[in-house]
Amino acid sequence: MEAVSYRVHRIGDTDLALMRELNGVFAEAFEDAASYSSPPEDDYLRAVLRREETVVLVAQIDGRVVGGIVAYELPKLEARRSELYLYDLAVATPHRRKGIARALLAELCALATARGISAVFVQAVPSDGPAVALYESLATREVVLHFELTESN
Repeated sequence: MEAVSYRVHRIGDTDLALMRELNGVFAEAFEDAASYSSPPEDDYLRAVLRREETVVLVAQIDGRVVGGIVAYELPKLEARRSELYLYDLAVATPHRRKGIARALLAELCALATARGISAVFVQAVPSDGPAVALYESLATREVVLHFELTESN
């Protein structure tokens, strides 16, 4: 693995340009430009990023966003605890296999521990071999079924 100098940090409601740059990384990495083609207005982004339960981490090289994580804290009702759902993780293609995803995940887990969050969980599609391999190297696999419910179902 090639040594690379990058900075991982959490962004907040004043970091709209970084969030928009991260969304560009997601659009490319997920090959889903359509989902990112109508970006939300600044007020919406500020409101979501202001929430303590919204966790956005970015990795930057020379001031440019090359990867990031979006996660959401989910308060539980059966006990006084929360879990953290890792919703998106991506690293721009030229910067993959350099430890950036692992650094982002380590920062996310450290943040969860510091906040007393009992678990961090993530879903991956079986066909995404690199993501599955990364998560298997760091966590215990649970096989679950995923259903998306909509009013039209």
